[in-house]
Amino acid sequence: MNLENYYYYFQSVLPPKLVDDILAYGKQHEMGMAVTGGSDDKKNLDGKGKLKKSVVKDIQKKRKSDVVWMDDTWIYKEIHPYLQEANQKAGWNFEWDFSESCQFTKYGVGDYYGWHTDSWNKPYMRPPLEDGTRPRDHGKIRKLSMTISLSHPEEYEGGNFEVDLRNSTDYDNAHQRKNSKRLVTEIRPRGSIIIFPSFVWHRVTPVTKGTRHSLVVWSLGRPFK
Repeated sequence: MNLENYYYYFQSVLPPKLVDDILAYGKQHEMGMAVTGGSDDKKNLDGKGKLKKSVVKDIQKKRKSDVVWMDDTWIYKEIHPYLQEANQKAGWNFEWDFSESCQFTKYGVGDYYGWHTDSWNKPYMRPPLEDGTRPRDHGKIRKLSMTISLSHPEEYEGGNFEVDLRNSTDYDNAHQRKNSKRLVTEIRPRGSIIIFPSFVWHRVTPVTKGTRHSLVVWSLGRPFK
């Protein structure tokens, strides 16, 4: 899909008190190792239900950080208006109706997330619940991704957010391929937000000093037609 805007950002828009509240709430929970899609498949688990060491090693070749999952209404109430505004002003106008749990992420020294997209190759397929209905994400795909900067820029070094415009119509041009990566410095300030289609390639470079905290949210809808 060709896009006029690969991302849309809001710089330093969240009130400091709200950022403080999200940080404090996230830090109250026990953090776990960040994984990649499909890694919790039964074949990747040992006899105790934990990820095999070989699987952990493979995951950490792609990403390394600690996360907490949060799905509290007060968080969505504060951030969804920015998602709606970006979806309209960037010209995407994607239909979405549900957001997954928020991922509160901690990147320490040496932590990173290599090049990836947030979208899957097929919709979520979920078994029925006890009442016979399906979970809200059943049959849906990730359409919009949001990352919120929770740390002051002077609190860490490295940990840069980058996007790759490899889906550009000019990507067949050698110059475009060489220069398709873009460092998004606009969201470095605390309380800044970046929103982009979930199929856009992006990464977080290794943190070289300090700690970087962020909040990531994915919003879903029916597959594109």
